[in-house]
Amino acid sequence: MMAACAAGAAGHAVTLLEHNEKLGKKIYITGKGRCNLTNACETEDFFTSVPRNSKFLYSAVYQFDSHAVMDFFEMQGLSLKTERGNRVFPQSDHASDVTKTLERAMHRAGVKIVLGAEATGIRTEDSRVTGLQYYRNDEVLFPCDAVIMATGGVSYPSTGSDGSGWELLKTLGHTCTDTRPSLVGLLTAEEYIPRLQGLSLKNIRFTVQAGTKKVYEEFGELLFTHQGISGPVVLTASSVIPDRYFSSGLTFEIDLKPSLTEEQLDLRIQRDFAENANRRFKNALGRLLPSKMIPVVIPLSGIDPEKKGECGHKAGAQMPAHCFETFSGDNYGNRRLE
Repeated sequence: MMAACAAGAAGHAVTLLEHNEKLGKKIYITGKGRCNLTNACETEDFFTSVPRNSKFLYSAVYQFDSHAVMDFFEMQGLSLKTERGNRVFPQSDHASDVTKTLERAMHRAGVKIVLGAEATGIRTEDSRVTGLQYYRNDEVLFPCDAVIMATGGVSYPSTGSDGSGWELLKTLGHTCTDTRPSLVGLLTAEEYIPRLQGLSLKNIRFTVQAGTKKVYEEFGELLFTHQGISGPVVLTASSVIPDRYFSSGLTFEIDLKPSLTEEQLDLRIQRDFAENANRRFKNALGRLLPSKMIPVVIPLSGIDPEKKGECGHKAGAQMPAHCFETFSGDNYGNRRLE
């Protein structure tokens, strides 16, 4: 849509052929439905945040940086706001308003829009584009002298990013790099993880190791899913950890109390257990763990949930770490929650 606006504004006759039944289907799911359309950071800060091959973006970004993006949308009548982390959203908090703004801009630029048009082939003659073949109730050959492919990768088929654009380009002799998942959740092998589904942990330290080598560490928010883990720290990890480490297996560690040393944590646990000396173990963890985590931790701890007292240790005495420390599992390594 941005390419169509630019080409139309430059005086070209432009037709946008949209595979889906509506425009901007992928925009609707960005930013949790609010569309985080750019970041208001300085250009150099932006490049330092790109984990792979940021030089590829130099030419495009220096010609049209985040401030130009914001200017474009505001000139088209969309009010914007900047939130924590310099993230820019529409003032309305509706991703649909971003799509509507782009649609209005295309109409102003004289762009024709055809929905439900599935591209099936690109016609060429003497190494020049002569037309695009698409299916819309029937096969149609659309004559043109240039084609801009904007189909995304293979990341979200229901939005149109199903890899079909790549296959079309390969028929023209182009080579395409291998695709890989990025900014995605990670799968775990432990059978108890699905029981934690929906639990969000904030202000934790997330560490990833490949064997004895630490390959990633970050503070922030993590979310348990029905088959693994997600959330900001996990999504970033999936994009910055080199591919070679995924094939050999990874260890995930979540530190629930990153601001405490092991000694401080040990004393905290002893104090809490001492204050709950006459309560059963299963009822003495409320101040230490999120409620959804407690029934999962208890069987993994090896401690009788009905046991009373202080795990066999008096307040102020040294309590062995094994009394309350570790989750473990196999495949992709052990995941420990401290």
